[in-house]
Amino acid sequence: MITKAVSFVAKSGTGKTTLLEKVIAELKQRGYRIGVIKHDAHRFDIDHPGKDSHRLTASGADTMLISSPEKLALIRQHAESPSIEELIATYFGDVDLILTEGFKKGGLPKIEVHRKERSATLLCRGEQHDTTLLAVASDEPLELDVPVLDINNPVQVADFVEKHIIHATD
Repeated sequence: MITKAVSFVAKSGTGKTTLLEKVIAELKQRGYRIGVIKHDAHRFDIDHPGKDSHRLTASGADTMLISSPEKLALIRQHAESPSIEELIATYFGDVDLILTEGFKKGGLPKIEVHRKERSATLLCRGEQHDTTLLAVASDEPLELDVPVLDINNPVQVADFVEKHIIHATD
């Protein structure tokens, strides 16, 4: 199976999550099964003190899974962060498309999110020339070697993802 994935990258505070929410909703309306991986460069904890799941993890469990009729959550201890490729291979075999937020140094195709009031420069077309950049979703016109999409038009961004990621190898 060919994995279809794209990373949405940007400087913090640019609006990646807001754009992704709208793109996900649009792609779901089109009938796609969507997986999302959010990169967090900081330590986070979804397992809170006082809860049974936290007590089990704190007791030394290497992997702890909590399941309900609607969802599940997996807590797995690791010495170093797994690669994006390992995460995709392990957890996302049942989706049509994987969208990631972050992973700006990863090797997946990228769409950079850009707002002129946030920054005058791009991550992927500034000091670095990231060859995995497919497009930029921006609130201003830019002269680039990749398509510039309207950050305020999630349908246009979803159309681009559908054409260039989902149907790229069909």
